[in-house]
Amino acid sequence: MIRAFTRRLALPLALAVSLAAPAWSQPAPSGTLRIVLVNDLASLDPVQSTAAFVRNHGFMVYDQLFALDSKGVAQPQMVGAHEVSADGMSYSFTLRDGLLFHDGTPVRAADAVASIRRWEQRDIVGKALASATGALEVVDDKTFTLRLARPFALVTEALARPTASALFVMPERIASTPANTAITDATGSGPFIFQTDQWRAGERAVYLRNPAYRPRAEPADGFAGGKVALLERIEWLSLPDPATAAAALQRGEIDFIEQPAPDLIPTLERARDVRTMALNPVGFMVWLRINHTQPPFDRPEARQALLHLINQQDVLNAVGVRPAEQVPYCPAYFFCGSPLDSSAGAVGLREPDVARARALLREAGYDGRRIVFMDAADSPTNHAATQTMAAAFRTAGLNVDTPSMDWATVTQRRNRREPVDQGGWNFFVTVANVLDGQNPLTNLYLASPCEGGLTGWPCDQELENLRRSWWEENDPAKRMEILHRVHARAYVVLPYINAGQYRTLAAYRANVVGLRPTTVPVFWGVSKQ
Repeated sequence: MIRAFTRRLALPLALAVSLAAPAWSQPAPSGTLRIVLVNDLASLDPVQSTAAFVRNHGFMVYDQLFALDSKGVAQPQMVGAHEVSADGMSYSFTLRDGLLFHDGTPVRAADAVASIRRWEQRDIVGKALASATGALEVVDDKTFTLRLARPFALVTEALARPTASALFVMPERIASTPANTAITDATGSGPFIFQTDQWRAGERAVYLRNPAYRPRAEPADGFAGGKVALLERIEWLSLPDPATAAAALQRGEIDFIEQPAPDLIPTLERARDVRTMALNPVGFMVWLRINHTQPPFDRPEARQALLHLINQQDVLNAVGVRPAEQVPYCPAYFFCGSPLDSSAGAVGLREPDVARARALLREAGYDGRRIVFMDAADSPTNHAATQTMAAAFRTAGLNVDTPSMDWATVTQRRNRREPVDQGGWNFFVTVANVLDGQNPLTNLYLASPCEGGLTGWPCDQELENLRRSWWEENDPAKRMEILHRVHARAYVVLPYINAGQYRTLAAYRANVVGLRPTTVPVFWGVSKQ
């Protein structure tokens, strides 16, 4: 079973071919869909936050300039036509006809450029593209141009960024908000409209069908193609207790659960009128994010000690993942079984070596100080992984404290750079999918800039130089050689640690039609019979 799962991982993005019908018109809507996602909606800014709940919200209300299809190829989405110069250094983009924001104003090139400029201040892909850009200019209401100052082989792929700080287009008046100031206006041009007055954080978020949305003519394929809104209303509900959510699904009180607790999957598979599917066929990784600014983990020896304490299979077993859905050992930063699978430089993560870990901690000068491992207790996966790794760390003498909080609090506290005794932190667990970690450009937590990086703040110029050389190289064979060097250097720096790869299933009512394995939950093309 494990080998079969690994073979399934070999699809480039494992986004299955679409089952949706052609999308050049908007059929009559079909009722209300009630959904429970991994986390509740706690904020609205898809640029300022990398949290999955903001990305999920973003796909409801915004559209993208380009979008990844089921093969991972960037296809025009809001863009109607584009041209690339023979030397690959100049691009011209023209928006397609009929694009309107939810307030009725037309989408202009100025909105697209302002959205790109705000996004590139925060996102690692955006920053990489910005560093290679010579000029980004509005030509007229529908056309803008991008001229590169140095090679960048993945321009349209960057503009199709679907996760972390995804690139969504918003009105210029909103996109002009400083990137370090959270937006509160969710006006977009996407297939659903956010109902601000009905949003109750920790209770529900409501979206209504956008009757003015004009889908592309092509069938939906991955994130690309026609986004046909078939539902009149979507209610994103808060049901943090997994058993309560599973029971509500069986009774028909809700229609969809993104990630039921693994131990409840067998019950749901047997339930009448409930179906399961792999929304993300490639799977997920448990990532241990390390704060590189706080001792002792500002020293590489202390970070490397963790490799000799984490057993990936122990983590997955604790999470409750069934053996058939586990990759029992995965050293890869870019997902095992993927085209960019590598084990270069890999150490540990299988059999613990407590003596080696203790020696490395001594070398790093660990003095017994308290280690804060933030525990998102409202997320069963994060909580189980946190507790399992914390227990393993204590065997080597680490004085680990696991303060309990909800995930929304983790996403706020993880931005604090103060010392631990002043509200700072050392570790937290997050769960990533293949879109978060598929290559050296898009892998948000691999980036290790010394200024302006993401929470955890790793700093290694050698790793950054290798990452940049990867996305500047056009020759596939040379790119793979560079990738192995990136991977080996990452095992020295350890921006984060892969604590286990696995797959999980979504569950839904049998009368819900049109769900597709798009890795992250999207609800265009979905209806209720």
